[in-house]
Amino acid sequence: MGSGALALVLALALATCVTPAERKCQLSGLWRNEQDSLMEISAVRDNGDFQGKYLTRVTLAGGCARASPLKGAQQQPTEGGWPTFAFTVRWDKFSNATTAFAGQCFVDVAGKETLTTMWLLREAVGSLEEDWKATRVGRNVFTRKRTPKGKVLPSLSPSCEDASSSAP
Repeated sequence: MGSGALALVLALALATCVTPAERKCQLSGLWRNEQDSLMEISAVRDNGDFQGKYLTRVTLAGGCARASPLKGAQQQPTEGGWPTFAFTVRWDKFSNATTAFAGQCFVDVAGKETLTTMWLLREAVGSLEEDWKATRVGRNVFTRKRTPKGKVLPSLSPSCEDASSSAP
């Protein structure tokens, strides 16, 4: 067996020996979902609380979306487990809706971090008779987006003022 093949076998053996506790999933950082929406989570406090910003690429009204505040909490993982978490997003200045997400963080044997979430979006309606159409449910899977340190979401947000001024 050549030295390259031996190194590959050893690397694979080590990767399979790594326990979930050694592959910790950190919520803080920048994440992207399958709709190309971005979420930036600040550092998670010792009590599990966190906050951040969410930039959706999907809007109810089809208008310009702005980065919106999110607040949440992470359950501290048990040994060998992956943390669960929940957060809400108040869609700031472009929608009269709020979304609640609940999910879990995973790291695969290759080190890829994934957040799986379910969400409920509640849109304001004008009457009790319209209540039936006010809540939507869905699923998102987020993967970590590697970027330089620092808050980068504002630099990735489209300028709504620029978009409105360029209209004919």
